[in-house]
Amino acid sequence: MPDLAFADLQSAFAATSLFEAKTWQLSPEAWALTPAQAAELADIGTACLEYHQALETLYLRSAAGKNLLRNKPLITPWVADYLDRGKPAHLVAHARDPKNRGVYPTVLRPDLLLTDDGFVMTELDSVPGGIGLTAFLNRLYSATGDIIGAGDAMIRNFYDSLAALRPGIRNPLIAIVVSDEAATYRPEMHWLAEQLQLQGRRVFCLTPDDVFPLGSQLCFDVEGNPEKIDVIYRFFELFDLANIPTAHYFFESWEAGEVAIVPPMRPYQEEKLGLALFHHHLLQDYWVEALSGRTLKLLRKLIPQSWVIDSTPLPPGAVLDGPKVGGRSLTDWRQLAGASQKERDLIIKISGYHESAWGARSVVLGSDCSREEWQGGIDVAIEDAPRNPHILQEYRKPRRASHRIYAKNTQETHEDAQVKEGRLRLCPYYFVVGGKPLMSGALATFCPPDKKIIHGMQDAALLPSRVVSAAIS
Repeated sequence: MPDLAFADLQSAFAATSLFEAKTWQLSPEAWALTPAQAAELADIGTACLEYHQALETLYLRSAAGKNLLRNKPLITPWVADYLDRGKPAHLVAHARDPKNRGVYPTVLRPDLLLTDDGFVMTELDSVPGGIGLTAFLNRLYSATGDIIGAGDAMIRNFYDSLAALRPGIRNPLIAIVVSDEAATYRPEMHWLAEQLQLQGRRVFCLTPDDVFPLGSQLCFDVEGNPEKIDVIYRFFELFDLANIPTAHYFFESWEAGEVAIVPPMRPYQEEKLGLALFHHHLLQDYWVEALSGRTLKLLRKLIPQSWVIDSTPLPPGAVLDGPKVGGRSLTDWRQLAGASQKERDLIIKISGYHESAWGARSVVLGSDCSREEWQGGIDVAIEDAPRNPHILQEYRKPRRASHRIYAKNTQETHEDAQVKEGRLRLCPYYFVVGGKPLMSGALATFCPPDKKIIHGMQDAALLPSRVVSAAIS
């Protein structure tokens, strides 16, 4: 398959701004996945949707004080308490509104690390960035191999997942609303809207201030005339609602049935501690009943052991459901401070409803920081527990892999691309259309091997993924 020349890549990115003031490394070829890996990714999409469906039932039955199991008692009010902590009452009420029953994010993106034991899922993002970028990369690298998402599947399925929310409206008006907090991603969303406009679709990328009420409808100005919005794709986190003056109009118009909003404004769907609930020992019978056997087995393999850091004191003789320190069970989360370097292969991160909950801002990796920093991370998690829950998660180290990367700023041809070692995060994108998650692209982030936490950075290469008979290792 042909390579992409460095000059062609530079020219393509110079002509299309996809991220505000961001750069990354370039490569002549897409990331290679085996057919078996691609098949597993398809199964992961199904598992992610099943997980969301089971999480909804768990949350709502917990909030209502209802039994979780068919043939024996299991009442868990503490589940809803965890998931609702720190949320305003009106948002909690909205999440529980019966009209929201069965409404899930239309875009699902797990963060997968490639380890010696296969894929590991560290997070499941319901408001993911990178949709426009991945669509652009899929198109750019389309001549280099069997790209996942070829034929503009990202663009097509993104639109179809949103248009399906208003089945009675032909060519609905869709607004991608990007807050100032998420402004870094606005260029890629503008690009995505423009591509759909070229197909005759009424899709626009807006700021929250562009939206205004007209009666119970939400509108925005098109050449001086108000146009009614049928669907809002919400590209902002729910903690950001307080910074959006027009946010209350969103709720009012949704309540009146005038607009569909996705991802739904249900904060429990965006909490990382849902992954800790999946491993909670008191909930194992529930997950067995709520999930198919195939999904249960896959999620148990994918999701690292995780725990909710809760500051509630224990009675004498009780121990925490958590890791061991010095071979002993914990009776207080503060005892984690005494863990050895080897025992600190653990990550602390805030669960969700907070400005530091994305972009690896709140992450503390125990084995990669000083004892003082580790102690500080534990103290913050315990202090914040009543308002902003944190989770503790086993750290699964990504394995070393290799890929060809261009030297930065080279002006030579593709022959100067060098094989570099690094570590991989893979983010497949699934768009829910007709109740099925359609994998439409997979963004590979290939970082230098010394980076413990993988995320978009100037030292990383951002690549689409392709399927080959034998993947590069």
